[in-house]
Amino acid sequence: MFAKLSVDQMILKAKSCEKKGKFLEAEELYQTVLKNFSKNKRAHYGLMALNQIKQNYNVQCLPLKEGYKLENLYNQGKFSLAFKNASSLIKQYPKSFLSWNILSISAVQIGNLEVAIEAFQKVISINPGYAEAYNNLGVILKNQGKLKEAFDLLERALKVKPEYIDAYYNLGNVLKEQGKLDEAIEAFKKAISLKPDYAEAYCNLGVVFKDQGRLDEAISAYKKSISFKPNNAPSYSNIGSLLQNQGKLDEAKEAYKKSISLDPNLANAHKNLSFTLLSCGQYEYGLDEYEWRWKTDESLSKYRHFRQPLWNKEISLKGKTILIWSEQGVGDTITWSSCLSHITSQAKHCILECQEKLVPLLKRSFPKIEVKAENRSLDEERNDFDFHISMGSLYQNLNKEIFLKTKVDAYLVPDPDRVDYWRKKLESLGNGPYIGVSWKSVLMSPDRIPNYALISEWSSLLKLPNIKFINLQPKDFEEDLSKIKNEMGVKVHNFEDIDHWEDLDDVAALCTALDMVVSNKITVPLIAAGVGTLTKLANWKQSAWNNILLNPRGPLVQIYEKDTWEKWDNVFKLIADDILK
Repeated sequence: MFAKLSVDQMILKAKSCEKKGKFLEAEELYQTVLKNFSKNKRAHYGLMALNQIKQNYNVQCLPLKEGYKLENLYNQGKFSLAFKNASSLIKQYPKSFLSWNILSISAVQIGNLEVAIEAFQKVISINPGYAEAYNNLGVILKNQGKLKEAFDLLERALKVKPEYIDAYYNLGNVLKEQGKLDEAIEAFKKAISLKPDYAEAYCNLGVVFKDQGRLDEAISAYKKSISFKPNNAPSYSNIGSLLQNQGKLDEAKEAYKKSISLDPNLANAHKNLSFTLLSCGQYEYGLDEYEWRWKTDESLSKYRHFRQPLWNKEISLKGKTILIWSEQGVGDTITWSSCLSHITSQAKHCILECQEKLVPLLKRSFPKIEVKAENRSLDEERNDFDFHISMGSLYQNLNKEIFLKTKVDAYLVPDPDRVDYWRKKLESLGNGPYIGVSWKSVLMSPDRIPNYALISEWSSLLKLPNIKFINLQPKDFEEDLSKIKNEMGVKVHNFEDIDHWEDLDDVAALCTALDMVVSNKITVPLIAAGVGTLTKLANWKQSAWNNILLNPRGPLVQIYEKDTWEKWDNVFKLIADDILK
């Protein structure tokens, strides 16, 4: 079986098999060497170490025939069969490293991430020295947004295997998401030092340079990636993103299309193309491309799996019940709820599942809809609806109704008693007008930062005389309010008896009581627009978020844009001038 291998090759193969949990195959390789070279120390010590591992962790070995069959199923891409086979073998061999390992990586391939996480943890418990399990589990947690846990795991992978190239690459991705850009650069450069032609590392290094505003270095990194891998589709997609940020939309579209021509299944390229198309007014094409979001890593865990079919605009809802479920943040849920009346007019009954803190507001706003907090625990067993659709797909299936109506009426209904309460509270401050302000996201990651102005750039607006400014910033506003007062001599009133983050129903009531809301793009202007309050949005023109899907909808929305190469000051001066008029 191993006759064509040299002694060195057999020992290397044995060590590789050992790391993968193929202990019987590793044992057979060591014994083959010792059979012919009984004094070979490497084979002798390798066998001793292998036996120690099996003894320490009470590892069970699959019969060779079963092990080969299981591994072949995975290597042939038969992931569902490999998953099923591994699950069956685990019942007989509950401490089989190979079975748990194949189960874990097969589960990833078929999208069963809950099982994958459990299986990787079991792999680590059986063999704490298996760096690949730490790495793979870290990638899953990173894609779920659990960055701190992912970082701990990738660090452990590198302790076990200090020159683990992929772990450095994945660590760079985690650090990038955490906003630790200098550290991310070092991680990517370490991966490149170990593998100088690592095209993917150059590609993501370019993304970090772009986030730091180092555009020339970003382009250089992308070109380096392409030089090593001319068909590297992600690099072209990233070039498209950079071009979009520069306002070169036609060139961006071509870069995305080049990326897709190289890899038709590259979901991120399709998703990025969708935003560029929507920015250009190519709505139908853009919304079709937006459906690719479900194949991106970040959305895999958000999708819901039901026995019932997806609804599309070709299917009649007469006499039927449809479940509409939220998929993104609360801001998107609020904006997309503006479409719900188009569904209620077609279906016998509508169920909307959304974030729990939105239930009171949306239940009052849409009395014909059964509004409930999201509950995924029984998704595969439910029988209380006929069709389902995610909220982000409503525009695609209602495009005629949505795009033909140029003006959107107020669609959110606040609690009238709370509106009265806030009006009296505002009046207690003295004469108005009363203008609510918010300026930054709770999550200020590098890719989000260009959407938000520094508080100092609000100066021309905040210094307007005879206006009562009201804080609508949901979190982390104390330092900024102090800065406004100390540096501008302006008081922004903050009401202590409202939870801006959790009590969105009360935020809607406060927004209704105000004369106007001015904000960068966070949840607040989306609520204000929905209740019908005059909303002035300070928007980054080249942002991927600047499109019909994600901009606020309401009867009194005014959008003021700045280009990438401009400062925010002029936007707020324009808003201030309009308020004075």
